[in-house]
Amino acid sequence: MNTPDLYEIYLVHPKICIDSRLVSKDAIFFALRGPNFNGNVYAEKALETCSYAVVDDESVVKSDKYILVENVLDKLQKLAKYHRKRLGIPVLAITGTNGKTTTKELVTRVLSKKYKTASTKGNFNNHIGVPLTLLEITKEHEFAVIEMGANHQGEISLLCKLAAPDFGLITNVGKAHLEGFGSFEGVKKAKSELYRYLYENDGTAFINYDNELLEDLNPPHSAIYYGTRGFTHCQGRIESNGVFLKFRWVSSDDDNISNEIEWKKDGKLITTKLIGEYNFENALAAVCIGKKFNISERRIKQAIESYTPQNNRSQFTETSKNRIIIDSYNANPTSMKASLENFTKLTATNKIVILGDMFELGAAAIREHGVVMALLEEYEIENAILIGSLFKNYSEVGNFNFFSNTEEAANYLEKIDLKDHLVLLKGSRAMKLEEIISYL
Repeated sequence: MNTPDLYEIYLVHPKICIDSRLVSKDAIFFALRGPNFNGNVYAEKALETCSYAVVDDESVVKSDKYILVENVLDKLQKLAKYHRKRLGIPVLAITGTNGKTTTKELVTRVLSKKYKTASTKGNFNNHIGVPLTLLEITKEHEFAVIEMGANHQGEISLLCKLAAPDFGLITNVGKAHLEGFGSFEGVKKAKSELYRYLYENDGTAFINYDNELLEDLNPPHSAIYYGTRGFTHCQGRIESNGVFLKFRWVSSDDDNISNEIEWKKDGKLITTKLIGEYNFENALAAVCIGKKFNISERRIKQAIESYTPQNNRSQFTETSKNRIIIDSYNANPTSMKASLENFTKLTATNKIVILGDMFELGAAAIREHGVVMALLEEYEIENAILIGSLFKNYSEVGNFNFFSNTEEAANYLEKIDLKDHLVLLKGSRAMKLEEIISYL
């Protein structure tokens, strides 16, 4: 079936599902394939509930409820691209090594104060998630914020062709997914694919003026800047180094702003529920985007101050025994450095870091964990628990506690009964560090 004909069916049945266990009435099931699964074999089960199933295996077709295509994933992407062209609303794409999900959430909250805004749910930011997000956008929506993730060259370029963003933002470029990208230069090249698309399609980029590396990626001619220095559309300054980020900001279109900003007088104060100074640029980006799209200062403040991090991303919690900064959704060398640097600035009588291995670093894995060990010494962190086989390569370094896995660390924590500490919990998601929170 060609894409225009499938689109006519989609308009009548606009719910798209890729899990046969979650299908609903009037949905279309897309039978995706993977290394360890074949959605075609679940099409019949899905059709017990839903209206149509898109398959690419002729042998499973039993009625006109089966829509046979050459490749299900390719057809899903083409359908999403076809739909995007007919939406007629602005689309903002967000990518970067760190902070893209937090930035996406903040930007969505700000824009939602004025526009009916669609955005990426959870981590649906890849070659499957982006098409699914696009196909959830309806004629009622007025704006879309699309998060784009990547772990190999060309993925951002593909996602841009599907989402056709009018605006884009790269939060930063750091060391992550080195196994897929090959090197840091490979990461830079991949992230720059968003700028390249905007350049070729007369788009506009929101750029952190403080990050010189972003300028090296050749952004498009149309750019809106934010940062801590002059010559930006939005300028900000951190006001507090407490657990939660607090900052002030000014806009270049404020009538009362001179070359010398009196921050206590001129700056608008925002007190967030975000952990760490490293979230400052994410929040300031949301302010800048809000100003661009005519969101009032009051509503920008409301949107950002009401946001509470979820899913183990820069969360803060207090147990009956300790205060914990939970940042264990994911980790890479860049985010690990930022978390440790911020943690050293926090005031507390007793502090401890609990770090888990960082994954997807390829040949650089052992070296990058050595860099983290050096950071512990540089920041004079004396109390640390290090979990995972990669950190264990450095078990002779420092007076730290090393464990092979989370279970071993949990048993240790249960025995020592840690109390009255400020704890940083940071590591890759696969380490499952959240499982030790109950022992803290």
